[in-house]
Amino acid sequence: MMAPAPAADTRIIVFARAPEPGAVKTRLIPLLGAERAAALQRILIDRAITTALAAGIGPVELWCAPSAQHPLLTHCAERHGIEAASQCDGDLGVRMLHAAVVALAATPRVIIIGSDCPALTSGDLQRVAAALVNHHDAVLVPAEDGGYVLIGLKWWDARLFADVAWGTDQVMTATRERLAALNWRWLELPSAWDVDRPADFRRLAASGLIPDLEQVIG
Repeated sequence: MMAPAPAADTRIIVFARAPEPGAVKTRLIPLLGAERAAALQRILIDRAITTALAAGIGPVELWCAPSAQHPLLTHCAERHGIEAASQCDGDLGVRMLHAAVVALAATPRVIIIGSDCPALTSGDLQRVAAALVNHHDAVLVPAEDGGYVLIGLKWWDARLFADVAWGTDQVMTATRERLAALNWRWLELPSAWDVDRPADFRRLAASGLIPDLEQVIG
């Protein structure tokens, strides 16, 4: 059995886009409308932060797009009592690399998650942190659509994030190839699902993860 990670030694970064109507969850707008899709985004961000804090493995930060000065994201970070930072410009790989570099300069390990996977638990995060303590260089939770919903690292290398076709079903395959080329030891936890499409929303509503979901998003 893997030992738990020491307290405060694994930083969790939550990537989030400001819940502006029409700018987020765009594939859900035909089902929900722009306002309700944005409301769902707010709920998912809150859930991701709550899950990260409940893991109790280290500091939690909200990394924001378009910036940490966006009032909706500033308010969210303040309400949870966590720090907020702005994502840099560039594709998802550039932004995750930047976050990893900054985090690993301050703590021995980092976990980067998005806000799109409400099935992710605090226990999952604890297992990731423990695996990083126990000699794994990286840990991933693959997404059912071919990407990943979480990456944990104790080193960074730009090759892990460069020239990846983000948003496609080839992300996890490409990441495995990079990890193998780096000769890193990595662990994959069971795959998870995220909420991007109407079928995902219906799955979320049926899951009970967010009670009274339809009423909550208005």
